[in-house]
Formats: sequence, C-alpha cells, structure tokens
Amino acid sequence: MWKDVSTAPRDQYLAVAIIDKEVHAKTFPCILTRDGWLNAETMRQLEVSPTHWRKWPAVTYFSCCG
Repeated sequence: MWKDVSTAPRDQYLAVAIIDKEVHAKTFPCILTRDGWLNAETMRQLEVSPTHWRKWPAVTYFSCCG
C-alpha cells in the first residue's frame, strides 16, 4: 500500500513513486535524508520529487551449500 510522501520516515530504504493517474515507481531503493531524496545505491539526489512511498521489500538470501 502506497503512503503519502509527507509521512515518509528518514534514513530507511524505501520504494518511492510518482502517482498521478498511474503509478510510476522507481526500481531502486531510495532514502529520505535531511537534504532530500537520494538513490540508495548511488547516494545521488533524485531528479524527481516522489509523491508516495512504501517499505522497500526485504530480501533474504539462502545458500544451498552453506
């Protein structure tokens, strides 16, 4: 469920989107900092202003051969 960007927590991996008539979601995790939105992979400022956010899905890695 997408939440309004005004409620986004800081310093956490989040999925962000611009939602108008359609959902335009970013395909990488983002972080809201004191200075604005960053791409969590490159630590560069986003060139767009998200309107919505949700938790970035946690990924669990398994090893077959431990």
